[in-house]
Amino acid sequence: METFVFGLKFFFAAFFMFAGLMHLLKPKIFKYFIPDYLPKKTVNYVVGIIEFGLGFGLFFSSTVKQAALGILFLMIVFLPIHIWDATKIRPAIGKKWVAYIRIPLQFLLMYFAYLIYQNS
Repeated sequence: METFVFGLKFFFAAFFMFAGLMHLLKPKIFKYFIPDYLPKKTVNYVVGIIEFGLGFGLFFSSTVKQAALGILFLMIVFLPIHIWDATKIRPAIGKKWVAYIRIPLQFLLMYFAYLIYQNS
């Protein structure tokens, strides 16, 4: 289990740091994920900084539990947005089937974030 959790930490760190950077470097990619009633640029940049910081926090034993918990909460917050995206005629993620698969996949990723939290 220790090796598996280590791999999860590395995967989540790389994934969230990359996603955070993409929010900052290519913000147009994410604009359709953000509901119109929210300030798109602000939300995009704030989420990018949070994602990068949480991913970075997984590299340090003193912050790994907080980072994993933050990632879990972030994914809980994003779940309604992903469900909303799956109901759109043209999902922001692209294909409708990808939007549908992303929802159960998110639950698996939430469980993995919880495993990191529990075993760190």
